Amino acid sequence: MSSGPGLRLAALPASLTWQETPVSSELRGDAGLAVTASGGTDLFIDPAGGEPTLTAPRLLGSPPPGDFQLSARVGASLATTFDAGVLMVWFDERHWAKLCYELSPAGTPMVVSVVTHGWSDDANGFVVDTDQVWLRISRVGAAWAFHAHTDGESWQLIRYFRLTGPPDTTALVGFEAQSPLGPGCQVTFEEVSFVAQAPGDLRDGS
Repeated sequence: MSSGPGLRLAALPASLTWQETPVSSELRGDAGLAVTASGGTDLFIDPAGGEPTLTAPRLLGSPPPGDFQLSARVGASLATTFDAGVLMVWFDERHWAKLCYELSPAGTPMVVSVVTHGWSDDANGFVVDTDQVWLRISRVGAAWAFHAHTDGESWQLIRYFRLTGPPDTTALVGFEAQSPLGPGCQVTFEEVSFVAQAPGDLRDGS
């Protein structure tokens, strides 16, 4: 469900609205956001069955038509398994995808992605050996691409996939924080950027 008035982050072309409210949130200048998720919050539909878990706070807005890139430098207080800071695409409760800076069961920060079309999948990317990571979502025609990097230079392709929603739904994009097994997670999104074009090449680091 949506709650609260729309928020404006100057780096983005559209207002944002909370779906599930966080413990706290704060805009930081024109291109920054801090979010605290409460404990027991997640966004996942187990492919083995069961009811969807859609309790994670997410701040979403409608991008303009056409290709684009949404990116941010993401940091998080990763204390408990599956704590995460996330960029995401959302159509409805059964059609969405997320790109996560997440604490693995081994206690290691990782880039993780989930694509949900009725049921979620769960795919590990790479181990993050710094205390933050850059994440990027791109719309490329009828497809989507997830990229990440830690070196400030070369984007690594994490997922390239097709995702659409039911008729009369349009894509929303934005930010999410979660702490499925822990008491909560603090997440920062900095250097938020929106570019109204697709990357030049999905696999050459650009």
